[in-house]
Amino acid sequence: MTEELIKEPISKVDTAWLRMEQPTNLMMINGVIMMDEQLDYDSLLKTIEQRFLSFRRFRQKAVDGARGAHWVFDEDFDLRQHVRRTALPGAADRAELEMLVSDLASTPLDSSHPLWQLHVVENYVEGPVLICRIHHCIADGIALVQVFLSLTDPTREGRPSARKPDLWKKRRAKEAKVFQRLLDPARDGLDFAAHLSQRLVEEGAKILQNPAVASNYASEASEIVRELVHSLTLEDDPVTRFKGRLGTRKRVAWAEPLPLEEVKAVSKAFGCTVNDVLISAVTGAFRQYMISAGDDPDDLPDIRATVPVNLRPLEHAQELGNHFGLVFLSLPLSVDSPLERLYTVNDRMNELKSSKQAAVTLGFLAALGMGPSAMQKPVLDLLSKKATAVLTNVPGPQKPLYLAGSKMKEMMFWVPQNGSVGIGISILSYNNKVFFGLISDRRLLPNPAAVISRFKKEFEKLLYLGLMLPLDGQPHPQTAENLLVNSPDPE
Repeated sequence: MTEELIKEPISKVDTAWLRMEQPTNLMMINGVIMMDEQLDYDSLLKTIEQRFLSFRRFRQKAVDGARGAHWVFDEDFDLRQHVRRTALPGAADRAELEMLVSDLASTPLDSSHPLWQLHVVENYVEGPVLICRIHHCIADGIALVQVFLSLTDPTREGRPSARKPDLWKKRRAKEAKVFQRLLDPARDGLDFAAHLSQRLVEEGAKILQNPAVASNYASEASEIVRELVHSLTLEDDPVTRFKGRLGTRKRVAWAEPLPLEEVKAVSKAFGCTVNDVLISAVTGAFRQYMISAGDDPDDLPDIRATVPVNLRPLEHAQELGNHFGLVFLSLPLSVDSPLERLYTVNDRMNELKSSKQAAVTLGFLAALGMGPSAMQKPVLDLLSKKATAVLTNVPGPQKPLYLAGSKMKEMMFWVPQNGSVGIGISILSYNNKVFFGLISDRRLLPNPAAVISRFKKEFEKLLYLGLMLPLDGQPHPQTAENLLVNSPDPE
């Protein structure tokens, strides 16, 4: 049998992500890699062919039919169709690059071919740029970082060579068995929610393939039910300028990077995680933007962000597909003090980490992938009303890397949104720098740069407070106001 005729079932979680796509929210992960010197197109093609295409998923198209979704090899596959050369108009500056990325983020991938594309921008004023677009059904952010690492070399002298993904193990068959039992009796979609709740109790221990994580689930059935009910019964997020009717056009922007060592120093000084510090700075940037626009965040309930939580065992960090759950994080926009806001984020994140919410949502997504496609949209719309943004933080390599002989200066990506969510917040660390990107629906936030321009200043407030700490300890949250009142503006 030729490879063109081979069909592979798409895992149920990945099927759910495939079916989430709609004109107002395309399920693409968009990325930008900036190089420090000319990127040779032919060398790039050779690298892609030998390394990227060694993962057969990138030569397969997704076919969704009445009998389910499958991966099928594209018999008309053309590498140059997926790796395209392009040029920016006019001054070819930052504004033109942001507009091109925004246009591509608003344009769906061709579903008759594998769902990925690379655009090589050769005339950007700051050096060559590689724009990446990959559908979320192929893999999540953690996996895609590993994929792109396989394309790179630690030195400029590295040459393209085949790297077979022999450590990438399939879990498709295991997933299928778990979630086949989960939804077999509910094929027609009747009594879906009641049936799902019952089966999640029975199958909770089997949702994850990592015994270390899942071993206690069988004895915690009541907690799993409680988490599911909690997620489904959350009040809808408040109506703010960031939530409303969506259009079909996206806008992207990114901030100047922060030194990772400074972020780590702040997190250590205040006894929080690096993620807490960055989320706090992001929240502060949104708060200041709202104030500048004439809103009063103090009079509004805090808005929620869905935060992906990696549930893939470390030994399977390079698996393709999606293996993460979602938690609902309430962003403390109503908190004015940067330090109090940081501790509030820390408290809320600690509470979420101790819950089973992420594992339950992973099972919930897989269950949706098993059910009729017509049922998925209303259920996802119900969940998406409970959040205003998607917020994700992906750790990248902390040493400079080379792609086809050219050094990668900067990396950034933008996370897709689903349902009625119109804001995506992305954080990525690379080469000891932290990059912050924002993608927004143009109807809701036509100029995302107006938000991210405040990101660095909000972080610097925490950095300045850290410098004011006594040598023998950390301030209590209540001292935040006194520290701020007696300190100059760090700007």
